[in-house]
Amino acid sequence: MTVLWAILFFVLLCVAWFTNLFGLPGNWLMLACSVLYWLVMPADARASIGLMLLVALGALAMLGEFVELAAGSAGVSKAGGSRRSAIYAIGGSICGAMVGFVVGVPIPLIGSVVGSLLFGSFGAMAGAVYGERSAGRRWRETLQVGKAAFWGRALGTAAKMGVGLVMIGVALVGLMF
Repeated sequence: MTVLWAILFFVLLCVAWFTNLFGLPGNWLMLACSVLYWLVMPADARASIGLMLLVALGALAMLGEFVELAAGSAGVSKAGGSRRSAIYAIGGSICGAMVGFVVGVPIPLIGSVVGSLLFGSFGAMAGAVYGERSAGRRWRETLQVGKAAFWGRALGTAAKMGVGLVMIGVALVGLMF
């Protein structure tokens, strides 16, 4: 029965990791699943996890959020964008990722992933462009900020997904030892 719980735990981690594509706090969901697993499973079970593993997962979740936020805002700031543009870029990226997931569904396996990343990045670009245009900036400057938001979102999400994979690996190693 312990093995079945460990497999279910792994599946939940993967589902939570996947939600990162939509701009959702997937790494924090992974941490929450780990805390729940820690609370439910007896400490002397074969596939249990310890408190130090939870602390490590918490540190990794913070790192993932910091990297994603830093990449997105650095892109907008580097191009001379305003704080308003950065906020609109975040909102646009979440909406775009959800639309991209639906649009990508007909393509088996990777369609939703690619759609979420691509549309999320375009959503960030659209949000940044809207934020800059509402501030009265010219199109040339606005598009530069939009491009920076696009690449910041794409790279930030990729980095956060990478940190999430590390979290899954740490949790699996923690289950074994």
